Formats: sequence, structure tokens, C-alpha cells
Amino acid sequence: MATLGENLKSIRKIKKMTQKELAQKSGVKQSVISDLETGNAKSTGSIIELANALGVTAEELRKGVTGYFDNNVVPVNQRLIPVLSWVQAGTMTSVEAIDPHKINEWLPPLSADDPDGCFYLRVVGVSNFPTYMEGDYILVNPNYQVCDLLPEDLIVVRNNSDATFKKLVIESDHRKYLQALNPNFHPNIIEFEDGMELVGLVIDAFRPLGGSRPKRVRKS
Repeated sequence: MATLGENLKSIRKIKKMTQKELAQKSGVKQSVISDLETGNAKSTGSIIELANALGVTAEELRKGVTGYFDNNVVPVNQRLIPVLSWVQAGTMTSVEAIDPHKINEWLPPLSADDPDGCFYLRVVGVSNFPTYMEGDYILVNPNYQVCDLLPEDLIVVRNNSDATFKKLVIESDHRKYLQALNPNFHPNIIEFEDGMELVGLVIDAFRPLGGSRPKRVRKS
């Protein structure tokens, strides 16, 4: 079984971070990180700060992350999907354009066929409650154009530098609207206006500690 230091070093390398970069992000001295990785540390009191900086839990850092390691020793799946902030989603041109060092959390894909370029967003607010609760994660595929969208698709849209998550409504005259799933949220529906840009289509979601949400199936 891998040691804490071996897990720390392996996850740090998967995240493509140097000890110096991890020290800057976590606030833990580089010398402490070095001692932990070589097994010479006198204390593991900084594990929470290091885990947060690496986007894993303290328990995952101690025991190894399922999907990262086979028997907690050898990396077997290095594909991780970034969790973006709503500010990043509202200003990005592509996921690849965002500095990976400015991404605080990375999570495994929900299925093997999740397309490249996808990203997670953490739901905030109650506009889509109770279908989507605050803290849920939605998986967004940015590889769509507005012309690809279908009625009732769940989408993330950018208006200037603000991003929002809503259901798409398409009328018979082809006018498009964004609707909150929460009928008590106001405004419940707004027009998809000129100047709004599609960030991506929501293709999946999950709820931490509450079981996986059903995979989104589009009506073609």
C-alpha cells in the first residue's frame, strides 16, 4: 500500500504541479511538502491544506484516489475534468484557454464516453430547485452550436460575463427562451436575446453524498 508521501507525489504530478506551485497554492512550505514526499516529515498537520489545493479529500490523499491508482500505487487513469467557476465559464473561449493552475478542483469523468473538452460547474442558487440543488455538479459539453440545440435541452448561456444554467424553450415561430426549472423562481422565463452566447449543453450531473442523478437524455 502506498504511503501518504507517495500518494502526494503521484497526485501532484498528475495535476502537473511542482512542489513550489503546490506550496504557493496551499500555503504549506515547500520544505514541508518535500519532507512529506520523502517520508521525513515530523508531522502531517498540513494534509487538509494540501488536499484542498490538489482538489481531493484528506482521506483520498492518505489512502489514494480510486481511479487514480491501481492498489494505490500506479496511476491507471489520468483523465480528469476541471471544475470551473461561474466566472470562468462566463469569460472563457475554451477550456484549454484557461490556465490549469487557476482551476482549484478536478474530478473524474462520469462515464468513459464523456467527450473531451467537457467541464463541471457546481450549481449555485435555487433557480432549478428541486431538480438541481445547490452543490450539485453539472457536466457541460461546450462542443455544441445554437443550431444543434433541441427544445427542453439544459444549457449554460453567457450574457456579457455572466453565465446562467436554464432549460431551453423553442416556440413554433423558432423564438428561443431560457426557463428556470423552479416555477417559483422569478423571472421564471427570459428571452434568448441577441448577444447571448451558448457556453455548452448539460449532458450529465451528480449530487455529492446523495447518489448519482440520472443521465440527461435528449429528446430528438
